[in-house]
Amino acid sequence: MNAKTFLFTLSLGLVSLSANAQVENGTFETWSNGTPSDWTTIDSGILLDQVTSPVVDGQNAAQVTVTTGSQGNTDLLQQFDVVANQSYNFEVSVYHTEGSVAARLIADGFRGYSDPSIRNQWQQIRFTYNATSTKTINLGLRFYDRSGFDGSEIVYVDSFQPTPAPVPPAPEGCQGTETTVTINTDNYGSETSWQLRTSAGQTLGGGSNYENNQSFTEEFCLIDGDYTFAIADSFGDGICCRWGNGSYVIEANGQELVRGGEFASSETRNFNVTKTVDPTPGLPDLADYYSSTNGLTGLPLKTALHEIIKGHAVQGYGALWGFYAANSLDVYFENDGSILDIYSENPNGADSYNYTAISDQCGSSGFNSEGDCYNREHSFPRSWFGGAIEPMNSDVHFIFATDGQVNSHRSSYPYGEVGTNEIVSNNGSRRGAAQSGLGYSGTVFEPVDEFKGDLARAAFYVATRYENIIAGWETNTQFSDAVLNGTNTLVFETWYINLLKQWHQQDPVSQKERDRNDAANIYQGNRNPFVDNPQFVEVIWGN
Repeated sequence: MNAKTFLFTLSLGLVSLSANAQVENGTFETWSNGTPSDWTTIDSGILLDQVTSPVVDGQNAAQVTVTTGSQGNTDLLQQFDVVANQSYNFEVSVYHTEGSVAARLIADGFRGYSDPSIRNQWQQIRFTYNATSTKTINLGLRFYDRSGFDGSEIVYVDSFQPTPAPVPPAPEGCQGTETTVTINTDNYGSETSWQLRTSAGQTLGGGSNYENNQSFTEEFCLIDGDYTFAIADSFGDGICCRWGNGSYVIEANGQELVRGGEFASSETRNFNVTKTVDPTPGLPDLADYYSSTNGLTGLPLKTALHEIIKGHAVQGYGALWGFYAANSLDVYFENDGSILDIYSENPNGADSYNYTAISDQCGSSGFNSEGDCYNREHSFPRSWFGGAIEPMNSDVHFIFATDGQVNSHRSSYPYGEVGTNEIVSNNGSRRGAAQSGLGYSGTVFEPVDEFKGDLARAAFYVATRYENIIAGWETNTQFSDAVLNGTNTLVFETWYINLLKQWHQQDPVSQKERDRNDAANIYQGNRNPFVDNPQFVEVIWGN
């Protein structure tokens, strides 16, 4: 047997790109006609001057005179190229004089602020940006007026740079999945050739000009993803079975992914590699966790799930703030560590506002407008189950961090598809008259598409976790009466089941849901089965 080894790890090829990235003229040394070179967007609300003191790096800095409180006219920007899957430690030095203007870092969205109370000395604003795709982003500063702003104030800026995130040493061994390609040639091995490619078309390896009736093995270390195996025979009769018993086999994680040999001139096979990961410490092995449901369908399956997830450890309503601070942060969209608010998050761009954990939670003073604070939203409204009653009142599986005012707009209305808008939040969540054909004609609240599946699976969780008592909740309010059917079996009215199933299908389980489910398991000791096994929805409520 002949064997050769070829190890390939996709992430290593990108390291040098991020290491070479630098902000152009980040120390403001080069100026032309009163404008720092490479800083192409300087708006009307600020004036720029070259100064030699105070400075951090080099001989010069930028003196920024802020002349307006209109924030849209105070941006100092340039464009910066980032590479997918790379991290950039952006940093800029800011020097305040009067303390009535704050600077905010822009790095593909709005990030942290300077502290204007620190005057007459340099301070740094820092942000680690993790690029999810290769693209060009806006990078720079926006200046905000604060209490006491008199219409003109000077801020100095210098040393704008990405300090490239340190590249860890390549770990020993395969950090992906060891995948083996075996080629068994027929009587005419020289006719055979093959290639292994990524889903993007990048060639990882291949072979040709083989000896007759021999076995050849190549090993790959593959990250999770989709791959394509293409094999060809120059004579056009494949490698089996007229002129010998040739074959090809691809194996990973001890399982056979692809096998073949009978083809004409060529054959292409697609396969997926997913690394087998040991269960996270503190989390159950899911096969064991759901073992009592094996072979069950329909309502018996739902009851079996109820027995698994009932009796969770009640942490109390106040403890939700701590859960949000640790486990409801935006590391998926803007990746800025702000509170992930499902009623204000903009999945496709910069958020209109961001919340800092703990300090921005709603207190006794409440809120006056959208963007004031975040609070705790019972996606299955509290009034539907009778008020502040445990364990429902603090069950984190269906209570989400949301903007205080938008939460108030949602009130206790059912979720639904809106036909006529009454109120629309900054991210497009809306309340209004139900769309015709929904099966319900009252007022409904509709979140953005990104979170519809999350909320549907939370509703199916409630129907299952509280199967033993939910039949008595139907008449608590007019809205619970519109949604619940008074049983502990199907639980919901037909129109609501159809809506939830549609949202569940259109917005599949995401990584943010899986992470939240794991965190909730550690926090209160039970899981949402419909996140772990999305097929359970159809198996239980399919008909």
